[in-house]
Order: sequence, then C-alpha cells, then structure tokens
Amino acid sequence: MPSRKIRNTLALALLGLLLERPMHPYEMASTLRERHKGSTFKINPGSLYDTVESLAKHRWIEPVETVREGNRPERTVYAHTELGRQEFVAWLDELVREPVAEYPKFVAAVSYLGALGPDRAADALEERARHLAERIDGAEKALAETVGKGAPRLFMIEVEFVRDAWRAELDWARRTAAEIRSGSLPWPENWPENF
Repeated sequence: MPSRKIRNTLALALLGLLLERPMHPYEMASTLRERHKGSTFKINPGSLYDTVESLAKHRWIEPVETVREGNRPERTVYAHTELGRQEFVAWLDELVREPVAEYPKFVAAVSYLGALGPDRAADALEERARHLAERIDGAEKALAETVGKGAPRLFMIEVEFVRDAWRAELDWARRTAAEIRSGSLPWPENWPENF
C-alpha cells in the first residue's frame, strides 16, 4: 500500500464535511463542534487552517469563491477536487477495512497495573469508571441533541461507536476493580505493596 501524502485525521474530517457542500474553514470548525466531533478529532483553529492549507497544496481541495458577510473578513470557500474525492474515499475505505495497532496509553498503563498495589489500582480503576460514566452520559446527550432532533444518524455514528467502546471499558474497569477488592485477582506474594 503506497504511503498517503496526508495522514492527519482532521483532514479526513474536513474532506468528509466537504462532501456535503463547499465551506470556508470557520464553517468547517463550527460544524465539527456543533456535531460534537471534538472527541473524535482534535479541533483547534491553528491546526485546522494548517490542514486546509495542506489539502489545498496537495490539490485535494481548491478554493471556489471568496465571501464576505457584514464587517467580517473575507473567507475562502473550499470544495473537493476530483483527486481529493478519490483520495478521501480510498483513505476511508482503507481505515475501515484494515485494523491497525494504535498503541493506546491506557493499555500501556494497564500492563503495569500491579505497580500501583491493590488498593491504589482499584481506586484508580474506580475513578476511571466514574470518568467513563460521565463521558457516556455526554455521548448520550450529544446523540439526543443531534440525531434525536432529526440529524441523520450516519453523521453521528462514530459517537455511537465511541460510546459503546466506553461502555465496554467501563464494564472492564468496574469488574477488574471489584476483582482486586475481593482478592479474586491476587497480587503475587513477592510483589511490593506499593513502589
């Protein structure tokens, strides 16, 4: 598989938005925020404008008009090029089909959970479970505010995926903390209680 010129997932989000209609970068950022995409893509103005510039440089998008509303500065509206549409679809197809190792930080930390000692490990997992429950509630609210009010479910399907992944992680964290507390996940006898 040839190396992709652009790999930034924010580029994927912007290309996806431009399937709907041409937009200027400020509208792209606003739309991503309205759709609660902040948990899926890192959205900040600097990186968004850099990504738009990179997409234009590689001819995946192109300016189609400049607009001015009231006293606001001029804004350049961008649309897909044919190359951009082809690259987007090929990239998306590849990402959906082929699992890749993503090296999540939590999994790395769990591999050394024993270093916390039983009490601290259980405390940490219980606190994580509380945070996950809050995130799940937030995802439910985001879905209610969008899909629940008529937005196409397909536009928010990744929120469903993330919510369900958080639910699985929440179940694991609670179950593992309970096993530690009950002693059914014993610490080795020669393992230090705490470092």
